[in-house]
Amino acid sequence: MARFLARRIVQSVLVLWASFTLAFVVLYLLPSDPVAIMAAGGGEASAVTDEQVAELRETYGLDQPAWRQYLERLADAAHGDFGQSVANGEPVGRVIAESLPATLQLAGCALLVAALGGGGLALAATWVRRGWLRQALLSLPALGVSAPTFWVGLLLVQLVSFRWGLLPAFGNEGWDAIVLPAITLALPVGSVLAQVFAKSLRTALAEPYAETAWAKGASPARVHLGHAVRNAALPPLTVLGLLLGNLLAGSVVVESVFSRTGLGRTTATAVNSQDIPMVLGIVSFGALVFVLANLLVDLLGPLLDPRLAAERAERAVPA
Repeated sequence: MARFLARRIVQSVLVLWASFTLAFVVLYLLPSDPVAIMAAGGGEASAVTDEQVAELRETYGLDQPAWRQYLERLADAAHGDFGQSVANGEPVGRVIAESLPATLQLAGCALLVAALGGGGLALAATWVRRGWLRQALLSLPALGVSAPTFWVGLLLVQLVSFRWGLLPAFGNEGWDAIVLPAITLALPVGSVLAQVFAKSLRTALAEPYAETAWAKGASPARVHLGHAVRNAALPPLTVLGLLLGNLLAGSVVVESVFSRTGLGRTTATAVNSQDIPMVLGIVSFGALVFVLANLLVDLLGPLLDPRLAAERAERAVPA
């Protein structure tokens, strides 16, 4: 386990470095100038002289060669310092910390809805005996994956908020304001979970241990929920670790559609203004969440399936 954990930590560090490097290269290749965008943001670009623009560029280190900017920003990022935002001059860490709670609240609710909805749909699809009903239930996740997130959000706003007046359409105030954004964000994630879980359940129910339990007179509920679910839970759990990044990425669209303040809208604003320190900080934070989630899934895997622990033990033994 120690060797496995050390190897995974090294891989996580490489992922963080690669995400930071790729984001820096993409931002540096953009033709626009973040200082010029900031100077013209107030509509008074004519009042800002070239000397002032050059001074701002020197203040943020944007007058240096690209390789030097990269090495300095990478060294600072390794110590948790991503500098100051070009757009407003505030520390990047503080801006992320202030924007994060609203996004975590939204992502947590969406994750709960996705897990309950996707898991419940997979259980129902593998439980029913009528072929046409099973096929209808299994086709629903494909529709959820293919539906664009922004279209689902606008549809919910139009029907639930404007036409029926049941829930608020915009803002962060109150728990009722998070229902529609959470459903919108949870739909693609829950659909993928339902697809993977349903396939894993069908595979588990076809295993010899399930047939043995049937032969011993176990009830359908015991075979389905007591035996198959535990053995089928690992694939959707692994996929869930990968989909956590989709929740953060989807918050950009969802928070824009529902006019919510959070990390998603901060990301959209930073990208539009080419705020290099802010974008690098947000990308690094997203990569950190991704690697931590996958590391947690890898640690929980042997608890759900002891065969994984046995395989890792065999790999650790020298030939």
